Amino acid sequence: MLRVLILGGIGDAVELAVKIANIPGIEVITSLAGRTREPANLPGNVRSGGFGGVPGLTNYLREMQIDLLIDATHPFANQISENAAAATQEVGIPRLMVIRPPWEKLEDDDWLEVEDNLAAATALANRAKRVFLTIGRQEIGTFAHLQEIWFLMRMIDPPNTDVIVPPGLILCDRGPFNLENEQEILLKYNIDTIVSKNSGGNATYPKIIAARKLGIKVVMVNRPPVPPGKQVADVDSACKWLFDKLDISLQNAK
Repeated sequence: MLRVLILGGIGDAVELAVKIANIPGIEVITSLAGRTREPANLPGNVRSGGFGGVPGLTNYLREMQIDLLIDATHPFANQISENAAAATQEVGIPRLMVIRPPWEKLEDDDWLEVEDNLAAATALANRAKRVFLTIGRQEIGTFAHLQEIWFLMRMIDPPNTDVIVPPGLILCDRGPFNLENEQEILLKYNIDTIVSKNSGGNATYPKIIAARKLGIKVVMVNRPPVPPGKQVADVDSACKWLFDKLDISLQNAK
């Protein structure tokens, strides 16, 4: 029996958990950061909340006798990925990163690529008036000093009460989103600039297509670097890696 810990944070984690939950010889535990109040339903065992850094994750891996770790966190959850790399190295178990490809700028896209949210906020000053801010709820305070700009802020859950919110409107919604809806939002609120993390995937890409069609600028926050290690781009490749590990485990058990 292989006990697999999935660190979740993107839809790929849900799909992966569903695919492997009923496979004989595999027990799956999915860990969620607990940042959304109504996470997706998942098969198998589910835990929510942080581990307490590298020491906490290391202890969890040992106590739960985890055999394999699959990092399917959000591309911008770099601290969790760094912790996973350190903890699995300490325990001595294999680790796989599921990293979906980033979006690529096309010929008709009007992108300004920046390194982080602070750089995105700096880029907006004196350049934008009505901004569609789609970076989630954790870091909207970075833009709160831009009082001359109106923000439409889309997130799954509302921000915590102690967060300083930029001027504008909060729209709570969960993807996937379609192109027609995204175009309607951009036109309805007279948006001239979108701020987006380059998360990749299909769920939120329609806003990028809509911006392209409507000639709207996009301030694109590039991804942070990932720790070294084996990585795949999709769930099917992750399953193949897992099956290979299961075959080796079964052969060793004979």
